[in-house]
Amino acid sequence: MAIPGMRRAVIGLTALAVTAFGAVATTPEQADAGPKPVDVTLLALNDFHGHLEPPGGSSGTIDGQPAGGVEYLATHLAELREANKKKNTITVAAGDLIGASPLLSAAFHDEPTIEALSKAGLDYASVGNHEFDEGSDELLRIQHGGCHPVDGCADGTPYRGAGFQYLSANAFVTETGRPLLPPYAIHKVRGVKIGFIGMTLEGTPEIVSPDGVAGLTFADEARTANRYARELRRKGVEAIVVLLHEGGTQAGAGGINDCVDFTGPVVDITNRMDPSIDVVVSGHTHQAYNCEVNNKLVTSASSYGRLITDIDLKIDRRTGDVLSATAENLVVTRDVAEDPAQTALIDRYQAVLGPVAGREVGETTEAITRTQETLFDSVRGESPLGNLIADAQHWATDGDQDAVAAFMNPGGVRADLDAGPVTYEEAFTAQPFSNNLVTLDLTGEQLYCLLEQQFVTGRVLYPSDTVRYVVDPAGSTAPADDPCAGTRVVRGSLTFADVPVDTGSTYRITVNNFLAGGGDGFSVLTDGTNRATGQIDLDALVAYLTATSPVSAPTLDRIRTTVEAGR
Repeated sequence: MAIPGMRRAVIGLTALAVTAFGAVATTPEQADAGPKPVDVTLLALNDFHGHLEPPGGSSGTIDGQPAGGVEYLATHLAELREANKKKNTITVAAGDLIGASPLLSAAFHDEPTIEALSKAGLDYASVGNHEFDEGSDELLRIQHGGCHPVDGCADGTPYRGAGFQYLSANAFVTETGRPLLPPYAIHKVRGVKIGFIGMTLEGTPEIVSPDGVAGLTFADEARTANRYARELRRKGVEAIVVLLHEGGTQAGAGGINDCVDFTGPVVDITNRMDPSIDVVVSGHTHQAYNCEVNNKLVTSASSYGRLITDIDLKIDRRTGDVLSATAENLVVTRDVAEDPAQTALIDRYQAVLGPVAGREVGETTEAITRTQETLFDSVRGESPLGNLIADAQHWATDGDQDAVAAFMNPGGVRADLDAGPVTYEEAFTAQPFSNNLVTLDLTGEQLYCLLEQQFVTGRVLYPSDTVRYVVDPAGSTAPADDPCAGTRVVRGSLTFADVPVDTGSTYRITVNNFLAGGGDGFSVLTDGTNRATGQIDLDALVAYLTATSPVSAPTLDRIRTTVEAGR
């Protein structure tokens, strides 16, 4: 439901009074005559991605203000709890707290982030897709503690596990059919019960490396939420909150507390949820919004700890029902005192990390951003940094593996490179997944099929400088079960180093192992033959920057539309 200009979403739910004849609706006057409702505050965040330090570049601002950094986040959370001291405050998150993290967290398998958020008072979090980046065993270690099986306790101190509870209702161990982690938690507040259901997006296997989700099955979000909502109600829980790692997007004009022309998977999921579910704290899309969908409050706090969603619930003491729910997204400004415990944590891990992070690996003549151009309509195409990374991957494999081209997935590019010297930490933050490069053979026909599959998946790959092709906005998108049937890519337009690709010939291309395994829905790549696994993608980028600096932003001319090409 679109609510243009809304500053605070409000859901009013009918109060129920239990009589000898069952549950009947009360009037507002009757409700006012009874015991006062219990006030509960939820403080919510999502998609933190290990950003202990304030994010750089455009990622470090929101709503026109510098924002983020766990030292400031912890202070804001503490101040909100103090301001609501007469209420009962619960702090929750909707997934992707870890994974795709800056070096300060990722170098220690994201233990610093878990420690920091535990200190900041997080209570419950759903599991996002990035929590599976290193597999389910590692996720369980993150929850329960213990040193890493390969790297040990890198900072020299024991890792004690999360001080909050991860919840995962729809990620099941395939062999047993049981949830990997507890599906829900019941939190008691002054005599009333609040249920929190944790949910990962069902499509996680399509966007995580196959090794990360091996042995797991992911179920439909709405059906799973409804199943556990029924179970919670059998346990006397009427106030139910879903922490959902899936989200939506509002139109560009919408502010952090608006809900303008709201669309996305979360809308369909919420519309299929049981009426007993009151609030959906969402994430994944890194957007900020404050919406009402299917008579439920639906919120998201953007990403990187730049916002906190302040949700106020009024709960009927007698029935346990949510009488009202309101929300406001608040900016995590940097004009407050830094939390000293968080500062000490950052200093400790920076000292262990040592000079590695600050080592200069190259130089840029200008800022090289990950901002994508609009190819046509709402389809996003190339980005300067995406093209640069594809160039680095081709450069790293054109000699020993005879690769003629490389393609990079847009989701693997996580931060901009500023103008000037580039440190190892900055390169890592831009490309943090440590995927191996894989060079493989595809026929020309398979390559056209790969390019058509971009428009099925909704993700246009970044091509290396050897690649050129033309897209027809008026062409048809292939059905999901037959990606080769599309007509978006003009046949005969694909060239490698200005030589037309022959559909009957074979070509060697380079991608990362995530894509090579069919990640992001690019199933065509799983048919590639003569695979050779090479170096880590970050190492290729660092070597390329060192060898070719100073580097400039590549021109965005590798993919053209028929209008641009004059066809």
